[in-house]
This record gives sequence, C-alpha cells and structure tokens, in this order.
Amino acid sequence: MGDAWRSIVDVASARVAQPLLAALQVPAEAISAHELAESLVIALLQVALIAFVFRPLESWRPAERWTDRRLTRVDRNYTLLVVLGVLPLTLFLAMTPLRGVFTGPKTGEGLLHSIPYLAQHPYLLFGVYYLVFDFVYYWMHRAQHAIPWWWALHSLHHSQRQVGCWTNHRDSLLDGVLESAILASVGIVLGVEPAEFALLMLAGELVQDFSHVNARIGFGPVFDKVIVDPVFHRLHHMRADAARPGLHNCNFSQAFPIWDIVFRTGLYGEAARPTGVSDPMVDADNAQGLVGQQLAALRRFWGAVRSRSGWQPGDVSFGPGYAPVPDRGCRDIPTRRDGAGL
Repeated sequence: MGDAWRSIVDVASARVAQPLLAALQVPAEAISAHELAESLVIALLQVALIAFVFRPLESWRPAERWTDRRLTRVDRNYTLLVVLGVLPLTLFLAMTPLRGVFTGPKTGEGLLHSIPYLAQHPYLLFGVYYLVFDFVYYWMHRAQHAIPWWWALHSLHHSQRQVGCWTNHRDSLLDGVLESAILASVGIVLGVEPAEFALLMLAGELVQDFSHVNARIGFGPVFDKVIVDPVFHRLHHMRADAARPGLHNCNFSQAFPIWDIVFRTGLYGEAARPTGVSDPMVDADNAQGLVGQQLAALRRFWGAVRSRSGWQPGDVSFGPGYAPVPDRGCRDIPTRRDGAGL
C-alpha cells in the first residue's frame, strides 16, 4: 500500500505539481513539488469520500428530508475551492522559515525535541499531534462563536438551513485564512513535518465532513463520548431558541467530544432540531451565491470589527450598518421555503 501511494504521488508530482509550480514561477525552495502533489492527492481523496461514501449515507438514513436540495449546491463549490486550494498546507509551507524561531534550525524538533521518547514511536507522536490540534480547534471554534467580529465571518457556515456532507467547507475565506494560520502556527511550534501536517489536516477534515452528514447516525451512549458523530454535531448547528436561550452554544469539538464534556459545553439526548440561524441578516446568505455570501460576510465583519460591541463576547445579531446587536432573545427568520422538515 505504501509503494502504491508513493507511486501515485510521484506521478502527480511529475505531471501536475512540477508543471504548475513552473508555470507560476514559484522558487524551488519555497514549496516542494512532492509535498504539493501529496496534498493534491489527499484533497482528491477527500472529495471522493464525500461524494461516494458520505453522500449515499444521506439517502440511506436522512436526519432531515429535503424536497429541494438547491441550497446545498453552493456548498459543493466551497468544498472544491477550499479542498483543492489546500489552504492550510500552503500557509504551513509559507510559514516554515519561521520554524527556527520556535524550534531551532533543524526540521523535526519542537515536540520531538522536548519529548525524545516520542521520536521512537511515530504513531504515538502522530496521535499526540492530533490531540493537540483537536484541543486548539475546540477553543478556536468557541472563539468563533463568542467574539462578534469572528462570528460575523463564521456565521456564514451556520447560515445553511440544509446541513449536509458538503457543508463543512462553507465558510468565509477570511475565516479560513485565520483558522489555517492558527493551525499552521501550532504545527510549526510543535515541529510537525509538512507531510504529517497534510495528514493531520486530512484526518480532521474527514471527521468534520462526516459529522456534517445529514444522516441519523450515532455511535451509541458510550462511543458518542469518544468520537464526534453526525447526531452530536447536528445539535451544534441548531437554530437559537428564545424559549431555551444558550442551548445552541454546544458541541464545539472537532473530533473528540471530551473537550465539550470537560468544559461543560456538551449536549446529549436532545432531539434533532432545525438547523440554520435566527438572525435574518445572516439567514439571507441562503439567497446568495458564493461571491455574494463572501461579500455579505465581509460586510458583517467590517461592521463588527469597527464597533465596540464587535469586541464584546456574547451572542449577537447584526443591525443597521452591520453593527453587532446583543441578543437578549432570538429573532425570527421568514418562513422557510426549502422544503426542510424534521
């Protein structure tokens, strides 16, 4: 299997990555053609798994039955744009010269240098890396919901009323850059190799792709405390409910629910609820295409980052001039016309 993988990457490097880097006149020392090829192969694998494994699960046991899937089409475009754009790895490689500032001049230091025992156990080391990334992601995700200017961007992801297997990558591109920069920085501080970083990102993204699947799939009362499943994450996408304020602020974990359990943000045993947002301005994203959604998120961000309320943690809606308005209840969005129903 290892030989087959290396052969595929070698072919992609020779026929795709090297010509692409040459056409873009990228210096050889800036990005390795082999590493770029490996990331592209990984991206294609991810898209194939979504299309041919996760998507059929939605037809098998749908959590919601949709009579019209038009709202999901833009999410497929996001997936192709983000996954094939390999943004996290690109930023990681671009920031690699900073490695010496944090870990010393040699590749492979960082966490390896701090805990020499892990150097002899690469699978354990990979698991430790993943655990650290997952912990960072949990707190980053909570910040995306708590800080109004960041929510102005991240709310685009939550505006989707038909959460499904393509929804994971529906987000503001600026939000994606912020996420990628944080994760790339963590990788550099830890001393993660580029190939390892690509696999870490793939592992995280596949878990998230699966957790967004529109399917009634749970891992039971024991294993749903071990790994995030679609039932668990679907509650994270629920619309806010004025009758139960704060209920929607739950289930932030990417892969391991332990963080939600330890920090008391985990929600279990709740029936599936409608997904989306209760703020009409954010819900209006559903009437836009990809470009329109990006512009709307940037307008919200600019309105929030310039105002004092944009820096005060808490749930907000967006009012005149896109300024954040603290939510002391929930706004109602217009009647949904997408045919979704629980």
